[in-house]
Amino acid sequence: MADKHKNFIGGEWVKPTTGEYFENRNPAKQSDLIGLWPRSGRDDVDRAVEAARRGYETWRRTPAPERGALLKTVGDLLTARKDEIARAATREMGKTLQETRGDVQEGIDTAYYAATEGRRLFGHTVPSELRDKWAMSFRRPIGVCGLITPFNFPMAIPTWKMFPALLCGNSVIIKPAEDVPHTVTLLVEILEEAGIPRGVVNLVHGLGEEVGAAIVEHPGIPVISFTGSTETGRIVGRICGEMHKRLSLEMGGKNAQIVMPDADLDLALEGVLWGAFGTTGQRCTATSRLLLHEDIHDEFVDRLRKQAKGLKLGYGLDGDVEVGPLINEASREKVEQYVEIGQGEGDLALGGERATGRALKDGFFFEPTIFTDVQPGSRIATEEIFGPVLSVIRFGDVDEAFRINNEVKYGLSSSVYTRDVNVSFRALQELDNGITYVNAPTIGAEAHLPFGGVKQTGNGHREGGWEVYEFYSETKVGYLDYSGRLQRAQIDNYAGPGQEPEEAERL
Repeated sequence: MADKHKNFIGGEWVKPTTGEYFENRNPAKQSDLIGLWPRSGRDDVDRAVEAARRGYETWRRTPAPERGALLKTVGDLLTARKDEIARAATREMGKTLQETRGDVQEGIDTAYYAATEGRRLFGHTVPSELRDKWAMSFRRPIGVCGLITPFNFPMAIPTWKMFPALLCGNSVIIKPAEDVPHTVTLLVEILEEAGIPRGVVNLVHGLGEEVGAAIVEHPGIPVISFTGSTETGRIVGRICGEMHKRLSLEMGGKNAQIVMPDADLDLALEGVLWGAFGTTGQRCTATSRLLLHEDIHDEFVDRLRKQAKGLKLGYGLDGDVEVGPLINEASREKVEQYVEIGQGEGDLALGGERATGRALKDGFFFEPTIFTDVQPGSRIATEEIFGPVLSVIRFGDVDEAFRINNEVKYGLSSSVYTRDVNVSFRALQELDNGITYVNAPTIGAEAHLPFGGVKQTGNGHREGGWEVYEFYSETKVGYLDYSGRLQRAQIDNYAGPGQEPEEAERL
């Protein structure tokens, strides 16, 4: 009998009010039942909101350096349990152990970075335009934050959202993707062990259309951070706009790697293999388009096909595996549908089928797939597939490459391989993306820099780095007048430089 897991609300592990549960199975081995997790409902979210409100009243009064010290402890505990958590994440998400170790390390880095920000929640002290008056700004927490996270980075993305929110003095309610409930459960256990006060962190498991919707629509949650598809993000944005909520959206991508004829082709080949097929293409930053200059196109495609054909698929805990499964059957069916579309839009150079073999028959495996002669503007060149499918596009000069990169509705990541410093800096300036790499693949964000995109990838906010702390806090301005007299605001009575102001001064 599989273990039944619980929600974490108000400092206690509790059963869902619905009494219902969903299965969590290994995507590489569907016969492996990891456990049963709560299929919670709106009553569970209501209960979490009440607990989070109480927790917020205590936590917001805790000095920020003290909040940071607790997150430092969380980082230490994550470090001690890194391999254990990585193995659990591989079992429920499917990517290789090397990748999930990196996923957990990202959480560790985020914890330590957040800890230092406890002493760096800077405001500004500026001169007042009036005599005997002090002017300054400072950061304040907002309240209860609802965090909705995806399956592909079961530790990194929850920590990207949670740790800055907590450091700023907010309480949180997190709903992880139903495909990966175990990793966030382990994270919350660590927060409990570190001594997080009751109600400050709340975990409610469930389906997106049930628990996720309840969090977004709840009037007691003024802040929402969502990572997922652009289609769902559009719905979330509409609801939050109508309710005047603060919202951060991190959504889709259709990222291109551009290879110029002067590039180090060996390096560029390594980059596209990792960018396109790492995490089985299930990254919002995945390299889903490869733009090749016509002078090196044929040679590069030939080498790419041979290298991609040799990638080993399998269970991510096996040491020599390079590509794991897709997360579920619906994802595999979506990839199959796009392969069918692609066969009418380009030439299938590799793959295009479910991966077979004794070790693969119980999982959601799909062969690394490459289409060549793909035309800009076609569906497989512009729509997010979220799987191991790469579209190769030929171009004639750098201006055409930049134009092709920018034509899609997304704007998350981009990459250019070149030895030309002028092309490098032009790419940084002209590629319409939130992130551009030079001589590196489109994946590889670092915890201490802002992460996010433009156009239909996001709504202007960033995760990671210093900017995320501005999202999870409000600016308050304070004035202190010690003149002992009324200094009236916005009155045009300034006497001019070097002269005494009239008695009725501007504030």
